[in-house]
This record gives sequence, C-alpha cells and structure tokens, in this order.
Amino acid sequence: MSNTTASLRQQISRAGDLQSVVRTMKAVAASSIGQYENSVRALADYYRTVEVGLGAYLREHGLVPSKTGRKQQTVAGTTAAVVFGSDQGLVGRFNDVVADYAVKTLAALPTKPEVWAVGERVHARLEDAGLAPVGLFTVPNSVKAITPLVGQILVQSESRHSHSEVSELHLFYNRPTSGEVYTPVGQRLLPLDESWQSKLTETPWPTELLPEVMGGGTSILRALVREYVFVSLFRACAESLASENSSRLAAMQRADKNIDELLEALNRTFHRLRQSSIDEELFDVVSGFEALSSEHRGAVP
Repeated sequence: MSNTTASLRQQISRAGDLQSVVRTMKAVAASSIGQYENSVRALADYYRTVEVGLGAYLREHGLVPSKTGRKQQTVAGTTAAVVFGSDQGLVGRFNDVVADYAVKTLAALPTKPEVWAVGERVHARLEDAGLAPVGLFTVPNSVKAITPLVGQILVQSESRHSHSEVSELHLFYNRPTSGEVYTPVGQRLLPLDESWQSKLTETPWPTELLPEVMGGGTSILRALVREYVFVSLFRACAESLASENSSRLAAMQRADKNIDELLEALNRTFHRLRQSSIDEELFDVVSGFEALSSEHRGAVP
C-alpha cells in the first residue's frame, strides 16, 4: 500500500510542476496578446493619415485604374500572396485554418500566384496542399521584430516584380475574434480597389486648409501606396500574432482545467488510500491488543 501512495505522491508532484509551467505560459500569452493588440490600435492613427493622404491625391489627380483586366492578369509573376502562420506549437489548428483558407481562395485566381510563407509550419502545410511557397520568413517574436519582417517582404516583393507592369498582392492571416478566438481573413492590397478609392475621395480633409500635392504626382502616389502596403502588412502580422497567442492561451486554459481535474482525482485517490492504510494499521493494532489480552486472561490462574 505504501508503494501505491508513494507513486501517487510523485504523480501529484509532477502534475503540480506541469501546472506551474502551463500557468506561466498562460501569463506570457496573455501579455503578448495585449502588446500586439495595442500595436494595432496605435497603428490605426497612422493608417488613417495614409488614407487621408491618398484621398487628397485621388481628389486632385483622379482614381488610379485597378488594371485587373484578363489580359494583364495573364502576365506571369504579377500575382503574389503572403500567408502568415506560426513557428511554434500549442496553437491547435491555427496553421491549418489559414493555409486551407488561402489555398481555397487562391485556387479561384486565373493564374497561379507566387506565395511567401511566414512561419515554417504554415510553409509545410502549403507545400502539402500543392502550393509550394517561393519564400519563407521567420515569425516575429515581439512587436519590435514586425517592422524588419515587413521590410524583408517589401524588398522581396519589389525585387521579384520590378520587371512587371502590374502587381497583385494578397494577404492571408488569422484575425482575433471574441467568439471563436480567431477567424481566417484574406485581403487584396494591390491593385487598389476602385470602390475603396472612391470612398477615400469622399472623405473630407480634417482641416480648413486644403492640401496641395507637391512634386511629381507619380512619385507621391508611389510613396503613399508604399506606406499603405507597409501599414497593412504590419497590421496583418500583428493581428496574426495576437490570434496565435489567443489560440495558445485557450489551449493553456484547457490544459490548466484538465490538470486541475487530474490533481483533484489524484488527491482524492491518495487520501482514500492513505485512510485505508491508516484503518488497516489501526485494525492490526486492535487485533494485536485483543490477542495479547486473550493470552493474558488465559494465563491468569
């Protein structure tokens, strides 16, 4: 019986150690979620500034043609996609969900796109689905690491598409939600959507002094579009990382609950066995006492 209780003590100790690790990971994930969500909120003002600038340019020079005709879509290498995933585990079907959504959406395009994967796990998932990425980027481990990643994506995109007249860029990532933790979303960044451009032209300038576009119009447009793409990539990456940590937090919460239930069952079994052992020892003492008492009474003349 003592060997059984000793084994239970070891199991309880190991479960307690595991629970400490799980709760530490819960705290880290919760803290990371807050950082990435704060970065998205902080980026909203800059994104709004870029939109206002684009609106001012479009009001003065007119809408930019979307250039999505069938003839231009057949140009090789003009369509690209960036899929944000995860490099770490304990995120459930995080990578499967976004990869399946990207594969399904890109399959409807008239040409096969060039895909860049952010994360080794989603890279492998895309390869298994027959959509082998042409590039692989490491998932950032902090908010500060997002900007260098976005810079790498922009450099790779511009270098591979500098020879093309038309560039179409899609983003796929998981966005945080309140009910289901996250949901996969897709966004076409380029070419600029004409309905979105029209909406920007209707947005009033925030001050009474109307702006004036200085210098060459094309260079100003390129600068504004570059900032728009940068902000969109940064926001997509930050939301993906927030979703990843939300998924990990949910997994850790389930693990914490399961460990609590396991500890409760182990402690209940341990106390039952310990009480049973104590009862047996008491019975042995009582039986021994009764046996000695009987012998003593039998020895008295």
